[in-house]
Amino acid sequence: MPAPEHVIVGRIRQAHGIRGEVVVEAITDDATDIFVDGRVIVAGTVDGSVSPGAQVLTIRRAKPFKRGWIVRFAEIADRNAAALWQSRYLLMPSEELRPPAADEVYYHDLVGLKVEHSDGSALGSVAALYEVPQGLLLEVKTERGTVMVPYQPEVVTSVDVGRGTVVVDPPEGLFD
Repeated sequence: MPAPEHVIVGRIRQAHGIRGEVVVEAITDDATDIFVDGRVIVAGTVDGSVSPGAQVLTIRRAKPFKRGWIVRFAEIADRNAAALWQSRYLLMPSEELRPPAADEVYYHDLVGLKVEHSDGSALGSVAALYEVPQGLLLEVKTERGTVMVPYQPEVVTSVDVGRGTVVVDPPEGLFD
């Protein structure tokens, strides 16, 4: 599978303060290398796509904050402007990032994968991803409808992007 052109590295959660800073949730293992002064990041969507003319943001200052980062972008002037960025994804060109390790996967690679039960039976395919306070949910389209599957290690036992599969060990009744 070819490498994506852009990769999600973070998501703006909310405005912070009055000077245009935002709280960013890092969606990468390399946050300390990515959220640095001068880094250029592109606004995009959860599927990793960047539309023509997408907003480019330059980090003026970034510092760790609780479980995320407080970031000041040169292009965001004040709190009102910062509030408009809430829930936007931040992407970088994939060639600027290290490739994912064998046990890692990009969010957008999950969409379209076939979902199999740990016993080998076919269950459906991943149609979309949703972030909720408890974590990531996979929307799985099945023959009988839609099932929301928590992306937790006790439920999603393996992901093989090359094979195009997500193997799950769902709680009893989830797919009934």
